Amino acid sequence: MSPILYALEHEKSKLSQMERKLAERILSSPGEIVHMGITELAEQCGISPATITRFCKVLHFKGFPDFKVKLAAEIAHSDAGPQDGGSSYQDIVAGNPLSVIVEAMQTNHLTSIRDTTSLLDLERLQAAVNLLCQARRVDLYGMATSSIVAQDFYQKLIRIGVNCTAFADSHMQITSASSLSEGDVVFAVSYSGETPETIDALTCAKASGASTIALTSYGSSPLATLADIPLFSSSLEKGMRRGDMASRIAQLHIIDILFTGMVSTRFGDFIPRLEQSYLNVQHYRNKRGGQS
Repeated sequence: MSPILYALEHEKSKLSQMERKLAERILSSPGEIVHMGITELAEQCGISPATITRFCKVLHFKGFPDFKVKLAAEIAHSDAGPQDGGSSYQDIVAGNPLSVIVEAMQTNHLTSIRDTTSLLDLERLQAAVNLLCQARRVDLYGMATSSIVAQDFYQKLIRIGVNCTAFADSHMQITSASSLSEGDVVFAVSYSGETPETIDALTCAKASGASTIALTSYGSSPLATLADIPLFSSSLEKGMRRGDMASRIAQLHIIDILFTGMVSTRFGDFIPRLEQSYLNVQHYRNKRGGQS
């Protein structure tokens, strides 16, 4: 099941009666929906076109046409089959030989990247890149596994001279958020989009005047709704046994896109800094006889 359809199935119980009717119609025949007009779909569901538009915007699409384009792309990927790296996530199984584990991890990671790419909104990504390039200060928040993703972005940004800090402690996140103002940016990571500490920190940052970007799994969540710019990774990986493996790869995929976009946008500023940081590290490493 595609990330969009999975999110619809997962969120169905939270929807209003009319929205649930629409979700069930989409889930029953997604291939038909991408060829329908909004008026035709509204008549079939017994709802208004405005309800469909609101429904799509709740799911973070610009409207019904944008929803159809993204859904059609996901259906095309699903129809392509295993040659694209498989279409379903594989869980940990007792006694699997290492060869099977290697194949399963490859499948999970490739599927996660593919599903995440199908969800990307280029306008939203560009807005995030522009915001990060212009920021006076960038603070990164993430708890537990999400802090690893935030720390990865921090290590990239610091190499190009961006004034940034990554915070994994909830009290320090609030302390950071309290000191921000207009011109500053918070980048918050939470796979679930429901981490209370991260939501509190983002709320505080917005109250302080900072702009906010959230990286979370696709679907309706408090963090995505709160952020000025929500960015989404695939939401298919569930369950404690997976250890947030494929989801972490998906989020790092977006981090790499953002970082590359920033460097490309301010190439003349950032490339010399990136090269200088590399040369300095090499210089001091060689000075110590190659020890890391």
